[in-house]
Amino acid sequence: MSQLKEKYKKEVIPDLVEHYGYKNIMQAPRLDKIVLNIGLGEAVQNAKALEAAEKDLVAISGQHPVVTRAKKSIASFRLRTGMPIGLKVTLRGERMYDFFDKLVNAVLPRIREFQGVPPNSFDGRGNYTLGFNEQIVFPEVDYDKIDKVRGLEVSIITTTTTDEEGRHLLESLGMPFAKD
Repeated sequence: MSQLKEKYKKEVIPDLVEHYGYKNIMQAPRLDKIVLNIGLGEAVQNAKALEAAEKDLVAISGQHPVVTRAKKSIASFRLRTGMPIGLKVTLRGERMYDFFDKLVNAVLPRIREFQGVPPNSFDGRGNYTLGFNEQIVFPEVDYDKIDKVRGLEVSIITTTTTDEEGRHLLESLGMPFAKD
């Protein structure tokens, strides 16, 4: 069991139960899944972009990504229904906790002039989304071997119902939020 999961069970659950007055520890919110997403608009013209981004996502997540495809045709973008336009990976269980630990302790501190993650990126249901401008902030990605710097989106899905509970959960797990 990962250190983060042990911390969650031993420290975070009792804290959440006490703070929100849950009657049962099973009511305490938890991390459900983490979704990593790379949008590849350039894949319409450049088929190699998909392969390069797939290598990066495999290195970052340790799991094979799924190709996301266009749902609609948009003539001005030269896009037809079913064309590949991105990649995503869904992490659950041990891999999810390991990735969250790596994100908080290795990736975020590597960002230059890091002041904390924005506290207003919640969706209204306690889920948090964080965007990166470049995939090279992850230690697994070798700068010399990438063909192009790409953006990456990390969505942390929780079982909470409100943003306040979601923020409390993520803060308890070590997410460094910027001061308001």
